[in-house]
Amino acid sequence: MKIQPSRIATLLLVLAPFAAQASESDDIAAVAALDTQYQAAVKANDAAGMAKILADDFILVIGNGTVSTKADLLKEAEDRIREYTHQEDSEQTVRVWGDTAVVTAKLWMQGKRKDGTPFDYQLWFSDTYVRTKDGWRYVFGQASLPLPKGS
Repeated sequence: MKIQPSRIATLLLVLAPFAAQASESDDIAAVAALDTQYQAAVKANDAAGMAKILADDFILVIGNGTVSTKADLLKEAEDRIREYTHQEDSEQTVRVWGDTAVVTAKLWMQGKRKDGTPFDYQLWFSDTYVRTKDGWRYVFGQASLPLPKGS
């Protein structure tokens, strides 16, 4: 049985949204997993694990105006500036627009600094990922100031 070209075109038009949706779903799952993997690497002070995810030109801006590069974050991990008992996010949302994805979540950070000073706070963050030839890379992060207790 020969299928007419017009029917093939109609079939492709009908199925195209499902193919795009599956791809977007795969991207959302991949970026969500990668961001969770990144948070785990930070908690473990795993500079090598962080380096695999961070883009070379990565920048982090936090609510007080501090700007950190990939090199800054890797050095902090290597020097174990913080020891974490918690570095977990919640309320994670991933949005994908083609080759760009943004993860938004609330992060709970708890532990002690190298000098022994304890910390325990939550903040909101947005992490931006870009699809590269080597896969998704974390290119830009922005984090709020610590939230008021009970937020």
